[in-house]
Amino acid sequence: MLRATRTRGRRCALLDASAAVACLAAFLTACAANSDGGYVAVGPPRPSATAVRPTGSVTLVPLDAPRSPAAGKSPDTRETSASPPATSSPTGAKSRRSSAPSPSPTPTAVPTRAPATPAALSWGDPVREATDQRWCEDVTLGFRNSGGTAVRSGTVTFGTHIIGALGIDWATIDSTEQLPVPITANGRKDKTWTVCVDAWRVPLGMHIETRDVTVAWK
Repeated sequence: MLRATRTRGRRCALLDASAAVACLAAFLTACAANSDGGYVAVGPPRPSATAVRPTGSVTLVPLDAPRSPAAGKSPDTRETSASPPATSSPTGAKSRRSSAPSPSPTPTAVPTRAPATPAALSWGDPVREATDQRWCEDVTLGFRNSGGTAVRSGTVTFGTHIIGALGIDWATIDSTEQLPVPITANGRKDKTWTVCVDAWRVPLGMHIETRDVTVAWK
């Protein structure tokens, strides 16, 4: 009983190997005849408890279909067309800039100047000095303009007193001279005049004294 089972197993194995050899031979013949050069899966026969002979025709199925140049591309590879670059509109941008209201400039503060004040002339007491003639003497005056406008013209009038030998004031003689112009605003100027009266008005023993000063200017 045990031997019969073993003998039957060997026969089934031989039959199974014969069938595999026959299939392989048929496959090789078909491959040689096939000009496309296809492939077929070949492997050891699956173990089976019962040997089964092929009852139908053998069909060879290639593992992979021939690849065309288009099929060689990866399915994930996509031809993407580059999006056109965004174009700017310089003319429109310029129109938008020109149409926008420009900020108004900040007004610059203009310093205001105070109106100029008129000339204000002042002077001191006359400084007298005798000459070699008793009817003449040198008189010096100092002027100061404390106003905001220069003195452009004017006159100074001297009052000269004739003094007798006993100190009696016999007469006063006026004489007019021109101011030393211009005298600028906040400026100062000195001037010396030789003031004289008629010689016959001052006899021997008498003299003159210029005491009075009157100034007019504009």
